[in-house]
Amino acid sequence: MDSTWNAGEDGMEKISFAVIDLNGKMPVFGGVNFDNFIYPASVYKMYVAMEVLRQASNGGFSISRLYIVRSPNDVDKSKEINYDPRPLLKDGDTVTVNYLLDFMITRSDNSAANCLIDIVTRDSINRTIYENGWKGSEVTRKFLSRKYEAPGYDTVKSTETCAVHAADFMYKIYKNELINPWVSMQMKALLGRQLDTTKVSIGLPSKAMFYHKSGWWSYFTNDVGIVDDGEIKYIIALFIPVTEQDVRPRIRELSRRVYDFVHDLHR
Repeated sequence: MDSTWNAGEDGMEKISFAVIDLNGKMPVFGGVNFDNFIYPASVYKMYVAMEVLRQASNGGFSISRLYIVRSPNDVDKSKEINYDPRPLLKDGDTVTVNYLLDFMITRSDNSAANCLIDIVTRDSINRTIYENGWKGSEVTRKFLSRKYEAPGYDTVKSTETCAVHAADFMYKIYKNELINPWVSMQMKALLGRQLDTTKVSIGLPSKAMFYHKSGWWSYFTNDVGIVDDGEIKYIIALFIPVTEQDVRPRIRELSRRVYDFVHDLHR
């Protein structure tokens, strides 16, 4: 697979790709441009979820706490997953923090993400990101137009991340070391219910479980997660600056090849 593409108005952009083989005594890391920062689209919602769960774990609030959705956070006008029966969030809806968490991860709901970013604040999210050594992956934007952003965030650069940070995030979940075991297991449960199966999932065998967060927008198609088929397990972090329609066959092939390589290595 090529590693550099023309991402439209974003110019020439490189793939950011990493794999961690989890089957030996020690993890083995590899990748291509894995430290290249790139627009993650909805993948960065996993960093938001981490902070929500961290604050809940520390007693800041219960995930059963009620929250009232307010405009302009209710940005979604269509469902990211059209077969999911849950209605779009709208101004005045009362839901729990836990509902917002599940909505944000499993259906990649932008309105839910905006609400949760307000609840925990970007400053807190980014302190936790720094504490984990992921400088450069700060959450800078909500999922709405800049004209609706709070002062200071209306001119800030777009959020970026890289494959090595995203892979390390998943590795800490795998080790139950993302904040603490409770946060790690809550994150894994959320990621295991991901409804988007149009990217890395399409290259995996049906027996494989994929705990992941995907993202897509304009020229960017991304997927990050833990693959476990009961025999082999590995982490894959893939950020590609190509529209999903154009790159989906290549993602299928790449996913299949990574699975086959790790499988053959350890059979």
